[in-house]
Formats: sequence, C-alpha cells, structure tokens
Amino acid sequence: MLQTNSSAPNLTSTNQNNEPVSLSDFNNKKNIVLYFYPKDDTPGCTIEANQFTELADEFNKADTIIFGVSKDDCNSHQAFINKFNLKIDLLADTSGELCEAYGVWQEKEKNGIKKMGIVRSTFIINKEGNLIDVEYGVSAEGHAANVLEKIKNI
Repeated sequence: MLQTNSSAPNLTSTNQNNEPVSLSDFNNKKNIVLYFYPKDDTPGCTIEANQFTELADEFNKADTIIFGVSKDDCNSHQAFINKFNLKIDLLADTSGELCEAYGVWQEKEKNGIKKMGIVRSTFIINKEGNLIDVEYGVSAEGHAANVLEKIKNI
C-alpha cells in the first residue's frame, strides 16, 4: 500500500471521452484527487460521484482536479456521467494497471464470499506529484466534503 509523502505513481489511462490522461500532465499546475470506486451506477459509487460533483466548483477554486477511477470502460463512464450529470472526469482502468499501482485491488469479503475487487480509496496528489493524503477503505457518504477540507489545508 502507498504511503503519504511519497511520489504518486504516474500512469496514463483514458477518460470517459476515450482521451489519454497522464497524472504528470498536471505537475506544477493542479492538485489531484484520485478516488477509486468499485463500479459505475451502484448506490455507494453514485453517492460519492454526486457529492464530488456538488463540490466540483470548490475543488476547482482550490486548484484541484478530480478523477474517479474504476475498471469500467469509457462507454460505461460516459453513461454514468450522462445519467447523473456528473462534473468530474472518470478514468477507465480496464487493464487494472492503476488499481494495482495504487494498491486498491484487494481481496474483499461479502456475505462470507471472498473475491478480488476495488477497495474504495482516495489519494490527494499535490502539484509536485507527491502523495499528501492516502486513505484506503473510505465510506462514500460525506467523503467528498472531507477531502475538500484536506485540500483547503494544503
């Protein structure tokens, strides 16, 4: 698992528009909130995406861009954005490369059944490309507001 005060893994993934996005594109320009979630259009993931959308202007004022990441493809991401009028970019990690690099692909247990999946996690990356906050196993409700408070204290 990743730790604060270390360099953020810099990988390239595609967004909902099938355009490549590299985290290093934002070095010396913007802080990044990179949040990983299990699946588009599911209850907890919808709550989290909607709350980040509600606060998108506040994050923008704080020089911060938000990226949600799941293993869903670009078409699924675009449908999710359209359905809920989301104002954040979603990265399609269909290969699982980002999930592996950030340590969020883990064994999970539900109803006594163990399987691999994305553990809801959030990483705040400063303009220098360093991890200033690492949080694994977050709850969706109220999480966006908590992240915004951390951003305001950078």
